[in-house]
Amino acid sequence: MKEAILLINLGTPDAPTPGKVGKYLTQFLNDKRVIDINAVGRFILVNLIIVPFRSFKSAKLYQHIWTKEGSPLLTNSIALKEKVQKEVGDKYIVELAMRYQTPSIKDSLEKIRQQRPSKIHVLPLYPQYASSSTGSTIEEVLKQIKGWEVIPSLNIVSKFYDQQSFIDALLVEGKKHNMNEYDHVVFSYHGLPERQILKASAHYGGSTCQMGACCNSITKNNQYCYRANSFETTRQIVKALNIPEEKYTTSFQSRLDEKWLKPFSDKVIEDLAKKGKKNVLVFSPAFVADCLETIYEIGTEYQEIFKEHGGEKITLVNSLNTNDVWVKAIKKMISF
Repeated sequence: MKEAILLINLGTPDAPTPGKVGKYLTQFLNDKRVIDINAVGRFILVNLIIVPFRSFKSAKLYQHIWTKEGSPLLTNSIALKEKVQKEVGDKYIVELAMRYQTPSIKDSLEKIRQQRPSKIHVLPLYPQYASSSTGSTIEEVLKQIKGWEVIPSLNIVSKFYDQQSFIDALLVEGKKHNMNEYDHVVFSYHGLPERQILKASAHYGGSTCQMGACCNSITKNNQYCYRANSFETTRQIVKALNIPEEKYTTSFQSRLDEKWLKPFSDKVIEDLAKKGKKNVLVFSPAFVADCLETIYEIGTEYQEIFKEHGGEKITLVNSLNTNDVWVKAIKKMISF
């Protein structure tokens, strides 16, 4: 009997056109865990304001990174699925899904169901837990499975920032760069509204995150706190690479307003340039596959900001993509 592995990433438009990008944004931003306000307010904000105005702008950004094979996030994820399948062998069924757009979680789960596995391992490809990514993905998986007449054994991996095999994979990419050649190292994670951190903290930790020293170590209260998870990921990398405290910064990118997690990556990059830093290395440990946020936001937009304020070169550490150590890490994280 076979077991199944379902790898799930966030998603991407099917094409870099305003129509397809608008469809993607509509599905993504109408998720109650992503924009966690009342349903009426979310409907008005997303469908009448954000999507009509952002679809054309976002489509232009996607056009910058699109390849002849398609979206980098999707092509990297497909290649990862294929390598994982080769690594685990034909005793396992490996499928890929996207939380938003295609291939859908519903369709990928149905492919798995038809092969009647004895167990399904679900791995959302988000190292640090967040309700808006991991929580939403797991909720959708359970929603699709709950109607099955037979529900096989499930193994759901909610986070893996604390798995040594994951850190080892990040170090493979990091060690491709000589740390002594850079004036500073930035660890840039995807941002979240601070209110989502506070909600998760109150719900699971029994207390409220102070957005400060409470994230300096992992405890039973903050083990699922995205902010704490992110800082711990940084600590593990800098310890292994012997990066001194004064030479690195943890920051958060892709903010929509001033009430998101701080410090903001673009401001950190700007300040480093103003302080005379010329060469900066940027890790993006929240993204396991290169995508719009790494290729364009960091690689292009941050480079422009850095140069505008006196810096010279932003160097982006590749995401894990199909890194062989990452493939083996996935195999190890899934308990066979």
